[in-house]
Amino acid sequence: MIEIKLPDGSKMNVDSGINGLEIAQKISEGLAKNAVAVRVNDTLTDVTTPITTDSTISIITKKDAEALSILRHTAAHILAHAVTRLYPEAQVTIGPAIENGFYYDFYGIIVKEADIPQIEAEMAKIVDADYPIVRSVVSRAEAERIFTERGEKYKLEILHDMPEDVQEVSLYTQDDYVELCRGPHLTSTGKLGKAFKLTKVAASYWRGDSNRESLQRIYGTAFFSEKDLKAYFTMLEEAEKRDHRKLGKEMDLFHFEEYAPGDVFWHPRGWTFFQTLIAYMRRRQKDVGYEEVNTPQIMNRVLWETSGHWNWYKDNMFTTTIEEKEFAIKPMNCPGSVLIYKQGITSYRDLPRYIGEFGRVHRYEASGALHGLLRVRAFTQDDAHIFCTPEQLKQELQNVVKLMVSIYKDFGLTEMKIKLSTRPDERIGTDDIWDLLENSLADALTDMGYTYELNPGDGAFYGPKLDFKFYDAIGREWQLGTLQADLNLPERFDISYIGEDGEKHRPIMLHRALFGSLERFVGVFLENCAGHLPFWLAPVQVMVVPVTEEQNAYAHQIQHRLYVAGIRAEEDLRNEKISYKVREHSLKKIPVILVVGKKEAADGTVTIRRLGSDKQEVMPFEEAFKQFKLDTRFPSVEYED
Repeated sequence: MIEIKLPDGSKMNVDSGINGLEIAQKISEGLAKNAVAVRVNDTLTDVTTPITTDSTISIITKKDAEALSILRHTAAHILAHAVTRLYPEAQVTIGPAIENGFYYDFYGIIVKEADIPQIEAEMAKIVDADYPIVRSVVSRAEAERIFTERGEKYKLEILHDMPEDVQEVSLYTQDDYVELCRGPHLTSTGKLGKAFKLTKVAASYWRGDSNRESLQRIYGTAFFSEKDLKAYFTMLEEAEKRDHRKLGKEMDLFHFEEYAPGDVFWHPRGWTFFQTLIAYMRRRQKDVGYEEVNTPQIMNRVLWETSGHWNWYKDNMFTTTIEEKEFAIKPMNCPGSVLIYKQGITSYRDLPRYIGEFGRVHRYEASGALHGLLRVRAFTQDDAHIFCTPEQLKQELQNVVKLMVSIYKDFGLTEMKIKLSTRPDERIGTDDIWDLLENSLADALTDMGYTYELNPGDGAFYGPKLDFKFYDAIGREWQLGTLQADLNLPERFDISYIGEDGEKHRPIMLHRALFGSLERFVGVFLENCAGHLPFWLAPVQVMVVPVTEEQNAYAHQIQHRLYVAGIRAEEDLRNEKISYKVREHSLKKIPVILVVGKKEAADGTVTIRRLGSDKQEVMPFEEAFKQFKLDTRFPSVEYED
C-alpha cells in the first residue's frame, strides 16, 4: 500500500501501481472524465503512469494552465503521424507545443499552404480512429534499434546526444507511429477532438543552426472546444488590424530596411513618440530620486569577461577588433552602471542609489526570429540599477513594483501577471546567494498582496528575476518589465560601501527595466490601443484644417499659438477638400482635428473633431486652448498651475 496526498490535504491509502486516472475515478467520474494529466510530486505525468511510492498528487483537468500545452503537444504528434502517412519520405525531427499552438519540423519534403487541407483531413482520420496513445519505457539501446529500423536519423541524433548516464527513454506509440518523447500526452488520438487547425508553413533549420539542414515547419493550433478555436481566430483577425507594422506605416512612424535588419528607421512622428516616452519615464524616475547617466557603446572584452557576459552570452554579442584588441558592442547596460558606482567611496548613508540610463544595446537575433519592433537586434532600454544594503532590499524591491504598476496604469495596462524566474542550471554565484535573492523577491511580492507563478530555471545567469506580463485589449499576453536581484556582479566587480561599523560591505544590485525595450513597448502599446494614442503621447496632438484658403491665416495663427505653448500642432493648408483632409488625418490617428471655416474665423471659435467620435463640438478657441494645455501633461505627475 502507498499513501496519496491530495491538494485539499486529504489522504488515501491505495495499492502500489495505481495510476492518476484510477485515483480520479475514486474521487468522481466527472474528474476522471476531464483528467488530462496528473502531477506527481511536482512532476507532470500521463494519467496512466503507475504510481509506486507515497506521493502528493493533483489531477490536471482542462481548466488548468498546463492542460492546453499537453493537448497541443499531442496534436503535434498527430500532425507528424499524418505527414508520414502522406509523405513516406519525410524525416520527422521535433514537434513541441508553443505559445498559442504547436509545430513540427520535417526534413526531405516541401509543403505548401495549399497542402494544408489535405494534411488536416488526414489528422482528422487519425483522430476519428481514436488510437490509444501508449507510453513505454525502453533502454537507450532498444530505442536506437527501433529508430534505426525505422530509418529516422534525427531521432537517432537526439539519442546519441543525450548524456551518457541516461540509459532509459520513453516512447509514445499510436497505431504504427512511434515518437521519442518525455510526455505527458492524452490517452488516445480521439481525445484531441475537432478543435484544431493548421495555420501556416515556414522554413527552419535543424536545431536552429543555419549551418545545418533546412527543414519544413508546419504550424498549427488546438483547443479543447470549437468555440475557443473560433474565438482564437476572431482574435487573430483583430490582431491583424492592430499589427504595429501596419499601424507604423499608416501613421508614418517608422519602417525597416534590409540594409539594417533588426533595427528601426524612425520617421519624424515616430521619433517624437519615442522621445515622449523617454521624457515621461525620465520625469517619473526623477520624481523618485533616479540619477541619469550614459555609458559607452563599445567596451573592451576584459570588461565582459569580468561581468561574465563573455562566457555566458558571447554568441549573442556583436564584436569587433580595434588595434588588435577585442571589443564588444554592449548587449546590456549593467557593467557600465557598476563602473560609475565604483568611482569614489560610497557610504551606507549614500544608499540606496538609483542609476538610470536610456541605454541602446545590441544583441544578435537570427534573421528568422526578427519581427517588427517586437524582436529586434538594436533597442533602447529604460534601464536602471539600484544599489542598496541587505536591510534596504525588501523596501527597494517593493518600490520598484509600485512604480512599475503605477506607470503601466498610466497606459491603461492593469491586468497583470507576475512570474518569478529562478536559478538556471548554468549560473554564477553560490546557492546561498540564490536562496537569499529568490526568497527576497518572493517575500516582497507576497507582502504586497501579489501572487506570482514560478518559472523554474529561467533566471538570468547572475540572478533571479520577476517578469511582469500584461494582457492587452484583445486578450493577448505580453512580457514587458523585468526586475532582477543580483549579488554576483557586485562580487565580480568588487564594489562595496562603508557600513556604519566603518568596514567594507557588499551592496546588493537590482536591475530593472520598466518599459523593458522601448521599441518593443511601442509595438505592444500601438497594438493594444490600435494606434489611438492618448493626447499627451501622440506625436501630432492637433491638426488644424481650414475649410478654404480664405481661412489659412486664421488656421496658421491657431497652429502657431498651440505650438508656442508646447502643444504638438500642425496645419494642413493644402488646396484639398475638407472631407479628404479630415479622412486622411483620421487614418493617421491624430487625436484632435480643428476645423476652421468662415464662421469660426469670424467668431474666434474652432470645430473640434476627436478621433473615434462622430460628434463635433464648437467652442471658443481660448477655451479649447486651455483644455489642450491640460491634456498635454504627463499622467501621475504633479504640475504647478
